[in-house]
Amino acid sequence: MRTRGFEIVGAYAGKGINIPVRETACSAGYDLAAAEDVTLPPHQVTLVPTGLKAYMQPDEYLGLHIRSGFSVRNKVSCVNGEGIIDSDYYGNEKNEGHIMAPLLNHGDNPVEIQKGTRIVQGIFYRYLPADGDEIGVGAARRGGLGSTGRG
Repeated sequence: MRTRGFEIVGAYAGKGINIPVRETACSAGYDLAAAEDVTLPPHQVTLVPTGLKAYMQPDEYLGLHIRSGFSVRNKVSCVNGEGIIDSDYYGNEKNEGHIMAPLLNHGDNPVEIQKGTRIVQGIFYRYLPADGDEIGVGAARRGGLGSTGRG
């Protein structure tokens, strides 16, 4: 039985996308790389495709965190601090669960990202519901990125 992991999104099959790995024995995160060359314009948010989707248990999510070296060298951050990939994002009808890294360039110059550059790390987390709430009960996801938001 599969518990959690990564797969390549159908649109990126055969395009040289690598499944993320932990780089050292005690690394918490799996390094996700850019799936194509991307330019981050100054002072703007850009969604950087990874060509990946993540599967996990219903009471888990994948947290996306900017890689510290990449961030410091390039003055780049995840626009929302930590990206949250819910378990039901996997396989959604809109984009198959494609993980896009929302990066903000804080600098005054464009940042060029080459395909294969490790940009974020994904860490799997377990979460707890509030009293009277049950994980897996409720409306089904009907879209892709940002689809649970109402405003």
